[in-house]
Amino acid sequence: MNQIKLAVLASGSGTNLQAIMNACSSGFIPGKVVKVISNKKEAFALERARRQGIPAVFINPQDFPNRTAYDFQIADEVEKSGADLIVLAGYMLLLTPEFVRLYPYKIMNIHPALCPAFPGTHAIKDALDYRVKVTGVTVHFVDEGMDTGPIILQYPVFVEDDDTLETLEAKIHSIEHRLYPLAIRLYALGKLEIRGRHIKVLEKDWKKYIEGDEKLW
Repeated sequence: MNQIKLAVLASGSGTNLQAIMNACSSGFIPGKVVKVISNKKEAFALERARRQGIPAVFINPQDFPNRTAYDFQIADEVEKSGADLIVLAGYMLLLTPEFVRLYPYKIMNIHPALCPAFPGTHAIKDALDYRVKVTGVTVHFVDEGMDTGPIILQYPVFVEDDDTLETLEAKIHSIEHRLYPLAIRLYALGKLEIRGRHIKVLEKDWKKYIEGDEKLW
């Protein structure tokens, strides 16, 4: 089996990065993280990568004349790493169209809502403020919009009357840390059939893993 190589872009603490690295170490994801790139020098995601011996690079957007030039520098780092898939894990910059066009269906993102609902950086708070009964998590391929790309996997999270921002965040994150590695695994195993915006999942029992069945594969 070919091992998939992942380049991860992250801006924050890197909990999804950690879940992905753990899944690689356990063999659940048949591959490895080969580089972590951040736009934030103090992002703890960089430290997480270094602790695992993974090359971790801070690239300062202020060193470039515009975002396109900045993204082309990221693309250069990705190419040098030999990555097969770019994974956004709490990356807080919107990728430029020029970058996205370089990697069709090769950039994956996770969003803490059921897209197309609640796009942007405050999705959990927005869902709570709107008092929806169900929100959730979406893994999607990245296109030129904000959280608008073709959906790979979605999983619901119920919002209870007594949920606070903290409790809802905890529920969302617990799903994220299982759903994202699963989506990457399905991609690596060729279990995603891409038909434009329609991404067909060829593993019909994938929800069982999210629900706690560790023996699914």
